[in-house]
Amino acid sequence: MTDRPRLSIGLPVYNGEEYLAESFDALLGQTYEDFELIVSDNASTDGTEDVCRRYAAKDSRIRYLRLPRNIGATPNHNRVLAESRGELFKWASHDDLYGRDLLRRCVEALDERPETILAHSGQAVIDGDGRVKVPYEYTLATDSPHAPDRFRSLLFEPGGDDFYGVMRTDVLRRVKPMDSYHHADRTYVAEITLHGPFHQVPELLYFRRDHPHRAERANPGKRSRCVNLDPRRAGPLHPTPRLLAEYVWGFASAIRRAPLSSADRRACFGHLAAWMTSRARPGAGERVEDRAPVDPARLDVSVDALVAGREGRQP
Repeated sequence: MTDRPRLSIGLPVYNGEEYLAESFDALLGQTYEDFELIVSDNASTDGTEDVCRRYAAKDSRIRYLRLPRNIGATPNHNRVLAESRGELFKWASHDDLYGRDLLRRCVEALDERPETILAHSGQAVIDGDGRVKVPYEYTLATDSPHAPDRFRSLLFEPGGDDFYGVMRTDVLRRVKPMDSYHHADRTYVAEITLHGPFHQVPELLYFRRDHPHRAERANPGKRSRCVNLDPRRAGPLHPTPRLLAEYVWGFASAIRRAPLSSADRRACFGHLAAWMTSRARPGAGERVEDRAPVDPARLDVSVDALVAGREGRQP
């Protein structure tokens, strides 16, 4: 590893002690090692700080930052990106798990495909105990060489977890920082894909954990979820209609800012108009973890075998 790591991993966290050690183990046990792990603790009130300091003392790749007050999930996500030094960047969640080859395979994919700006892998949703609930077949056309095709797919198809892929940092510096209105992560990824194609590594290496304390589960309402993203969203100035209007405007603004030809820009606006008219076909905004659970025996895979650190994780 060099003094300036090639990859920066940003891990924003708030009260994540329950699963944080497992996620640390899975990240620090990766076969690709040239990275820094930037952890921004959003003024946690549980044992998160102790877990972070214990791991930071053992591994110099961890840079632990603690905020004096909770600034909200979105500003904290933007903060770890601002702190990054690598030419590549990845967001990580405190409760997800990662196959030990995830980073290596994604970095290799970007090296082999200079036109590609984001690489991710096959994905599945796991429960609080690490059991597979929902395997996910990625069907989005984000690998298309045509920006309007990529944009349309992200509008109409059930979204994956591209937000957690390995991305080229210079592209992220050129897009508008993530906002905190309803589904702002979707408009953010849509703007990214207007800059170039994505690649999906055909291996199951990313495991998104779904549990009752996840932010989306703990804040099921649109307004409460947005207040969790940014406390400044609280109060009468941010009613639900405004949050929904900002969501639609987020797509339109992304099209206006992106480096597109006039023809591609018109095509993207056409797709957005069709999406607004139809309100998207059923399931278009579906989160993969909301689908019906499946029998894990249908998957020819062992999470324990793929994820580093599972056997020796902290109690």
